[in-house]
Amino acid sequence: MKSVDLDLIDQLALKTIEALDKSNNDIERMCWMVLHEHHHGLMPFEYDVKEIDETLYLSVLKEIKERLRK
Repeated sequence: MKSVDLDLIDQLALKTIEALDKSNNDIERMCWMVLHEHHHGLMPFEYDVKEIDETLYLSVLKEIKERLRK
């Protein structure tokens, strides 16, 4: 992966972890919401089903889970 991608993954993972507010509840949903905001410029609202980059989502989710295990 390019370093830009790694930097982006790092930034989005950190933003998601901060948004979880230490609860670790529904990590997948919060990660999706943060990526939605990154891609579309705003947080999703009810019934908002705009697509996000699935590869980026899975990479960020993996990074989050690795950080939370520590």
